Amino acid sequence: MPYNSNSELPASVRNNLPAHAQEIYRKAFNSAWDEYSDPADRRDNSGREETAHKVAWAAVKQEYHKEGDKWVKD
Repeated sequence: MPYNSNSELPASVRNNLPAHAQEIYRKAFNSAWDEYSDPADRRDNSGREETAHKVAWAAVKQEYHKEGDKWVKD
């Protein structure tokens, strides 16, 4: 399920995040996808994909914040 390019990201990510934030999201998602392959490493019985998306959003929020309906760099 890892994403090879930003164009493969979910529409909700592509349509809302700037290109650089999409890159952060994609790299964080792919890393988390590998890191949390073992269910024992995940919290609350979350699925692998759900966990990877949570990690990816957290990574984006380290460098971007939302102003109104736009994501802007900190």
